[in-house]
Amino acid sequence: MDQSVLDRARHVELLVLDVDGVLTDGSLFFGPEGEALKKFHVRDGAGIKAVLEAGIAVAVISSRSSRTVDTRMRELGVTEVLQGCSDKLEALGGILPRLRVDLGRVACMGDDVPDVPMMQRAGFSVAVSDAHEAAKSVAHYCTAARGGHGAVREVCDLLLMAR
Repeated sequence: MDQSVLDRARHVELLVLDVDGVLTDGSLFFGPEGEALKKFHVRDGAGIKAVLEAGIAVAVISSRSSRTVDTRMRELGVTEVLQGCSDKLEALGGILPRLRVDLGRVACMGDDVPDVPMMQRAGFSVAVSDAHEAAKSVAHYCTAARGGHGAVREVCDLLLMAR
């Protein structure tokens, strides 16, 4: 593990996650009534619970809106859930004062172009292994796991190990 990655991870107080392509594999399932279904990895949930218990706040910022995301995050104890955000950096800026966290102590995890501005400004930016090249190019760390397949758990474990 690169020492600069561990140094950045050591100071993280807030982990910000995208949903589609990070917490899920990016697939969207639509039934006949138009409802969207999402598949979450159970180990990602265990990782989120572990960092919350360690005192690292967790927020979700997504371009899309889904009741499924609200349900899953409530189940995990994540209270900062911002959905339908066209400007994710602006959304992040809105929660930082309330959480009393400096942008330099934020880890942002993304997979695509809408995540890039937020990733560029965060103290620690992470792209999943199957991310778009735009996200990978600004990431301090790229996961071994793909989005929706344990990548969030990988980062949670890294944050805890770095402490």
